[in-house]
Parts: sequence; structure tokens; C-alpha cells
Amino acid sequence: MIAQKQISKILEAYDKKNLTIGVLGGHSALDVCRGAHSHGFKTLVVAQKGREKTYTKYFKRREGIGFVDDVIIVNKFSDITKKEVQEELRKRNTIFVHNRYFWVYCNFKDVENKFLVPIYGTRNMVKLEERDVPKNQYYLLEKAGIRTPKLFKDPKKIDRLVIVKVAEAKRGYERAFFLCSSYKDYKEKSDELLNKQIITKADLNKAVIEEYAIGAQVNFNFFYSPLTNELELMGTDARRQTNLDGLLRLPAAEQMEVLKYVRPKYIETGHFNVTVKESLLEKIFDLGGKFVAACKKEHHVGIIGPFALQGAVVAEEGKEDIVIFDVSMRIPGSPGTLFTPYSGYLYGFSISYGERIVIEIRKAVEEGKLDTICT
Repeated sequence: MIAQKQISKILEAYDKKNLTIGVLGGHSALDVCRGAHSHGFKTLVVAQKGREKTYTKYFKRREGIGFVDDVIIVNKFSDITKKEVQEELRKRNTIFVHNRYFWVYCNFKDVENKFLVPIYGTRNMVKLEERDVPKNQYYLLEKAGIRTPKLFKDPKKIDRLVIVKVAEAKRGYERAFFLCSSYKDYKEKSDELLNKQIITKADLNKAVIEEYAIGAQVNFNFFYSPLTNELELMGTDARRQTNLDGLLRLPAAEQMEVLKYVRPKYIETGHFNVTVKESLLEKIFDLGGKFVAACKKEHHVGIIGPFALQGAVVAEEGKEDIVIFDVSMRIPGSPGTLFTPYSGYLYGFSISYGERIVIEIRKAVEEGKLDTICT
């Protein structure tokens, strides 16, 4: 594991007046670049060959437009951990903003043990999003006292509607979700997926089986500042998933007909903005605060900057409650949170995650506390 003193030493050698904000080319890179440029930082995207035009052409900085200053093109995303790429990043005084792409396409151990570039955020916590690692997000949610769906370790004990979250065989970072309400139902649907080689037996054995929370799904996107010890609600949104969204647009009769030939898929393709009732805000902030406290207790450094609690608002006996079923330990991939009102209620104008991150970096530079927010 890279020691914090190694990162502190690198930061000490940086030219603080000439910092670059770096990011991997995907997920939330443009949001970060826009925010960085709006506050006077240079931007650098590490892009994969064949997927670089977004950054080298369409949004490249030119004649007063665009926000991407420079691009390093690599053969594959994981090449970012190669020594020569790291050296180039350090040469440019880069603070790297990690995102989901970074952790999906790079090896966790390489990032934790070999990537000698300061990362904005907590380096060793993002892997806890994965459901097959010790003391993961479920453990943290339990420690925080946050309500989560009931989990079933044994599929034979399924006695209600559940969602089974199992990794796809071809794309391990995507999950082949399916719903069922009994062990018989579970066997039929899992066998179908196994026979079609959509999932493997090994991945099925590691699948998470959890009660399906029936409610209005909302992602609560937070920002926690270790510099001020304050929690902010950046915005609220929900996922758009294919082909689920297309199926839901059909009338019930047509849905039943289509489902004879097509099974629902839950591959995330984007987000849409939602708002929540003002009367729920205290409960939402309470959940975020509990999660921050639990992370700090379990991991000392705890959450730095952006994270999200993803769940559903459920109605029971005339009361509303919030059930959380997923956690993002880094910047969520939804730049649309800018267009929900919550950051505007705090700052007087709406700000994006990218902008909020660089505001924090600028403050840390001014206070000489970069090693408080970079790991």
C-alpha cells in the first residue's frame, strides 16, 4: 500500500501555482475538466486509443471554447499505471480525480500499491463498492445504522420479491440483475442465464440476493469536506437503464408479449434529474452524516469529497422511509446533478461536482492542506 507520506512528499515537490487536474477519459471526465478550467486549472485527460475523439476533437480547448487542454493517449485504460505515464502526470503537477472508469479498468492493487500520483479522494475505499470484498459497502451501511434491503445468503430461503445482482460473464463490471420471488423462480431464471452463458456458475455463487425495495428510486449525491467538516447535498437523480427503460415505456399487454422473447437488462446508460420533497431533506442529510461518521471510524481518513447513497423512498403505513441499496465512493457519473436545486440553495447558484471538487482543491492549496484531501 502506498504510504501517505509518499504522496505528501510528491505534493511538496509540486508547483502549486501550476497544478493540472487529471482524469481518465470517461464517466465524468468532462464535468471535472469544465470545473477545473472555470477555476484556472489546466486539464489533462488520459484517453484510450479508439475512444479519444471526445477529448482530442469535440471538447478540446480551442479559440475560447472547450475545456480539455491536453490528452495522453494509451493503448488501454490500465496503461495509466505504467511508470512512464505516472512520470508524465507528476511532471505536470497532476492531481488525479478518480472515477468509476479508473477502478473498473485498472487493477485495484495497482492503484493502491503502484500509482504514485496524488489522488483527490480516499484511495483505499473505492474497492468497498464491490460486493465480494471484506467490510464492503454493506458492512459500512450496517455500521452507520442505515436501513438496507434484507439480504438472503441462501436462495432456498427466498420468501419475497428479491433482486439478484450477479456479474455478467463478458463484462464483469456490469451486473445481470434478475427478479424472482421463490427458490423455484430463482432456479429457472438463473439456469436460463447460465445456459445462455450470460453469467457463470462462479459469479452466481458470489451474487448478492436482496429484497427488492418498491419505491421511488433516488440517488442522493453528497460532498463531504474534511477542510470544513461539512456535508453538502450536491443533487438528486435516478438511473436510466437499457433495455429496462424501453420495456417500461410499453403498455402492459405489449410488455408481456416482448418479454416472451427478450429479458430485461439493467445496463446503466445515463441519468435523469429528480427532486425530493423538502420535508425529506433532514432525513437525507442524516443518512449522509451517519455514513461519513461510519467511514471515518472504520477507515480513519474516511470519505473525502463526493459520494452517493443510492436507494428508494418507500411508503409504509402512511410514512415515508429511505432504503439504501448501493453506494458510490467517488464522483458519481451524473453531471446532471448540476440542474437540481440543492447546491443552488447553499451557494446561490448551482455548481457541478467538477466545480465543487476544484473549489476544494483551491482551498486546500491556499491553506497548505493538499495532503488532507489527496491520498
